[in-house]
Amino acid sequence: MPAPDAYDHRAVLRFPYPDQRRARTVHGAIAVEVGDIDDDRSTAAVDRAGDTVEVTVRARDLVALRAGVNTWTRLVETAETVAATAER
Repeated sequence: MPAPDAYDHRAVLRFPYPDQRRARTVHGAIAVEVGDIDDDRSTAAVDRAGDTVEVTVRARDLVALRAGVNTWTRLVETAETVAATAER
């Protein structure tokens, strides 16, 4: 794995929710993936502040950044769908 400063590109994705409960649910569902999806070209971190989940994707090149953003966006969308379905 390259040193953290080898990741020259970064995207920060923020997902606001109507309440902290939904944010906690989505955060818990995706946070378990941190580290498992990382490779030698990209890495990600997931945080939550109140009702907002933040995903930071760092990559060595723009292709890896795009792939990482797409992957994490899909993971968040899936977690949101499951959370919404579970609340019905």
